[in-house]
Amino acid sequence: MKVIVDLCVVPIGVGVSLASYVATCERVLQQAGLTIRLHPNGTAIEGEWAPVMAAIEACHAAVHAMGCPRIFTTVTINTRTDRDQSLDDKLASVQALLVGNLSAF
Repeated sequence: MKVIVDLCVVPIGVGVSLASYVATCERVLQQAGLTIRLHPNGTAIEGEWAPVMAAIEACHAAVHAMGCPRIFTTVTINTRTDRDQSLDDKLASVQALLVGNLSAF
């Protein structure tokens, strides 16, 4: 089953700068061969269910391996059975509405 996931991995007990942990997770997701898009509060991921969930687990393992004692993660999962939809498709549908209604602004 194809999923679109929004992932936010928050290391706890490591200070206020989290960029190195975010970069580590991004590398894990890239190596998993998933379609990903980093945004200010997490990462959007597109792929099949099992590889996506395995990559999330691998992110946890990698962050713990960096010495992080605790991680708080939020995962939002979107699935569809009526049609195939990508991250780009989801954005394009909203952008089309915005462009079509620019005269209203």
